Amino acid sequence: MHDFDQTYWETHWRESPLPTAGSRVPPPNPYVVDETRDLTPGTALDAGCGVGSEAIWLAGQGWKVTGVDISATALEAAADRAHAAAVSEKIEWIEADASAWEPSQRWDLVMTNYAHPAIPQLDFYLRLAQWVAPGGTILIVGHRSGDHDHGSHDEAGHPPHEATATLDGITSRLDAAIWRIETAADRTRNTGGGHAHSGTLHDVVVRATRRADDHQ
Repeated sequence: MHDFDQTYWETHWRESPLPTAGSRVPPPNPYVVDETRDLTPGTALDAGCGVGSEAIWLAGQGWKVTGVDISATALEAAADRAHAAAVSEKIEWIEADASAWEPSQRWDLVMTNYAHPAIPQLDFYLRLAQWVAPGGTILIVGHRSGDHDHGSHDEAGHPPHEATATLDGITSRLDAAIWRIETAADRTRNTGGGHAHSGTLHDVVVRATRRADDHQ
């Protein structure tokens, strides 16, 4: 099992072929695009933002974004890419462990895309849900638990078991008195090689709206 602590993620990103400021920003996860395209831009948090593809895309759509990641190496690459995409003024980058961080605000959109925290995956999602403003949205894109779970990412990009989740596991944590489920779907897609999230990906996608009258 992995600890998914700062040492793990610094090693991961230092060993990854990071893009330079002048290189093209890879496209965001298509599920993030699909699930946010009809939302009114406001404030957004990308928890576990990595090198910033989703945060940069959201900023380009008019969102005011906070990108949080445990790895300084990843955030440095993300900031360079945001500058190249001319959206630096719309994004604040914060180096923090989102599994322990205590933000002082809530956001209209809180999203996470393949983040692997140092705490149990479902506990992490519930933690993020607390940071959504009334009337706001939580979007979770994660690895689906199943036959492809491994002890670490293999050559096809299959994730370790402790970094996976199920739809039932996620939606059962979202109290129906507080949340309205908009999307709860198993997805499969093929990606190019050359990075950790490559090959055939088996994902879970959950989007929920926090009821406007909830002020917990």
